[in-house]
Amino acid sequence: MRTLQPPGWPRPRGYANGVMAEGRLVFVAGQIGWDATGTVVSDDLVDQLRQVLENTLAVLREAGAGPQHVARMTWYVTDKHAYLARARELGETYRALMGRHYPAMAVVEVKALIEDRAKLEIETTAVIPP
Repeated sequence: MRTLQPPGWPRPRGYANGVMAEGRLVFVAGQIGWDATGTVVSDDLVDQLRQVLENTLAVLREAGAGPQHVARMTWYVTDKHAYLARARELGETYRALMGRHYPAMAVVEVKALIEDRAKLEIETTAVIPP
């Protein structure tokens, strides 16, 4: 996997502008902050992120993949201002579970998610090298 950084562009913080990879693709459906019983673990955004990432990693493990194989993530948040206000804590939580591997990412504010208590949902694509 190679991070793509066009010359002269400022280096992004917490994500990559692009990623080039070759191998088997793993698509992880949108994950929310619920546990194995289908119960949302908390109404706190950071707690939900922790559970979302744990869920994502559990699905990746089924494919023999880990955080280092993640090529892209799309984050859907229901409150942009809450996301920005807690960016430092969210970053710490991300690094605690995913390390310092930063895939291509997008963060999109949405009006709502299907699960009423969900504050964020993350879709992930990983690439396992040949």
